[in-house]
Amino acid sequence: MQGKKEYQEKLFTQFLLSERVPEHNFYRRLKSVLDLEDLYKLTKPYYGSSGQKSIDPVVFFKLCLVGYLENIISDRKLIEHCSMRLDILFFIDYDIDDELPWHSTISRTRQLFPEEIFEEVFTKVLQMCIDKGMVIGHTQAIDSAPVKANASMDSLELKVPKQDLEGHLAEVRHISHRDKEVYRKAKENKASKEQQSISANKQELAALKSR
Repeated sequence: MQGKKEYQEKLFTQFLLSERVPEHNFYRRLKSVLDLEDLYKLTKPYYGSSGQKSIDPVVFFKLCLVGYLENIISDRKLIEHCSMRLDILFFIDYDIDDELPWHSTISRTRQLFPEEIFEEVFTKVLQMCIDKGMVIGHTQAIDSAPVKANASMDSLELKVPKQDLEGHLAEVRHISHRDKEVYRKAKENKASKEQQSISANKQELAALKSR
């Protein structure tokens, strides 16, 4: 006998997210080994003592990690993507009926923390990967595209990283600082005084005032 599924939305349901995410799921396994509790102490100086509560800094950095792993660079698309993934919701400690942060909140929080915070989190996550045997340290991998090779396997040599972690971060900081200087110079107002002034008659001023 042929069956036909009829969908009818329930007003009440019994649902446990932890039971729906398989034990072998990547984000469930990552959640079990990723300890970011130190972030609360690390980011506390950048928050005030009054006002509305911010996004949980651990949730923020987990969302940044998800964006990197899922190759999503748009904060808006990142939130939309997370809202449709049960395993990611479980990873960031959100339930299916919890409202995710606004994408603009992610952008503002990213501007709140200095580069040193991101570098420290990166170093901490890298150290945890090393402790779990995920990173050995004498080889490196890069993103690539398949290209037909014409070299002999006997001619291949082992490559080692050109820089250590501290050297690489120092170079990134130098490039970032240089880009900021160029950006500030581009914001200089090069218009003349006449171009910077606006004139209007009394009737136009009165119309603006009434608005």
